Amino acid sequence: MSKMILTLMFVMGFVLSASAQKKEQDRLENAGVVMKEILDIPESIPESLLADATCVIVIPSVLKFAFFIGGSYGRGAMTCRGGENFKGQWGAPSMIALEGASVGFQAGGQATDFVLLLMNSRAASAILASKVKLGVDAAAAAGPVGRHMEGSIDVSMRAEILSYSRSRGLFAGASLGGSTLRADNKANRKLYGKQLDAKGIVLKSEVTSPPAAEKLQATLNKKTSKKAVASSIEVPSH
Repeated sequence: MSKMILTLMFVMGFVLSASAQKKEQDRLENAGVVMKEILDIPESIPESLLADATCVIVIPSVLKFAFFIGGSYGRGAMTCRGGENFKGQWGAPSMIALEGASVGFQAGGQATDFVLLLMNSRAASAILASKVKLGVDAAAAAGPVGRHMEGSIDVSMRAEILSYSRSRGLFAGASLGGSTLRADNKANRKLYGKQLDAKGIVLKSEVTSPPAAEKLQATLNKKTSKKAVASSIEVPSH
């Protein structure tokens, strides 16, 4: 094989690798935009509930399709708190895949943004290790919405994963029972440029966060700071 062909193959490989990395960077940046837009909604995820979350998953533009057997498919990012007992700053993200199916008629083609709060380390560890079916392998529920916490505490205590959706400008808690979540390690390899698994990224801090994660982490750090959470809790008047 000539040197020219080898050089051409090397260049093509580099271009394809760079293109694949850019795709994951764009996906991660979009997750940050979606997270900020959702948390800026007046009646959004309660900040004191968000502050209790171990991890957050953001999956932009999930597509629902088909007519008699509906399905969903989406790719996004998962970031968890670092430090002992998951109480530190939001760390380097792992890419995540959401897949699901539901029976019944669906008008196809509508994209929906999803945000999921993982409320304990067990749920986080399960998703990082293998495919998790919501409602079966992990207790899941539609998350409460709004600044007030009435009714929220009971829901969050019973559910390991709380889910939210935004579609056509409407934001609400969402039921994702029957859908599955798994770490997307192929996407992680493309994003970070080397072979990594989700556990190494999230639990072992084997890499630093890429610049594409800046908006996502900055938004979460701002909204879950002690000052922000304290100001979001209204004291009832007497």
